[in-house]
Amino acid sequence: MNPSTFESVKDVIAETLGIEDRTRIADPSTPLFGNLPELDSFAVLSLAQALEARFGIHIDDEDFSAELFETVGSLASFVDQQIAAPQVAVG
Repeated sequence: MNPSTFESVKDVIAETLGIEDRTRIADPSTPLFGNLPELDSFAVLSLAQALEARFGIHIDDEDFSAELFETVGSLASFVDQQIAAPQVAVG
């Protein structure tokens, strides 16, 4: 995982969920669900949209899983993979 991607994902999480104390998102192993009460099922959609906008990626419905949103690191690694993947034109 790219350290700058981790920091950017951390920023998106804090901004989207309104978390002022960013030390709550300390490192890649920081759990998301269960650790951040602000992250509920509705917030997941907002977070996904914010990540798509920030990184210019698309998160498919089949990508949504508990594993994806397990830790900050799993989310940052996914973003890295999406950035590195060749984009397929639709249409």
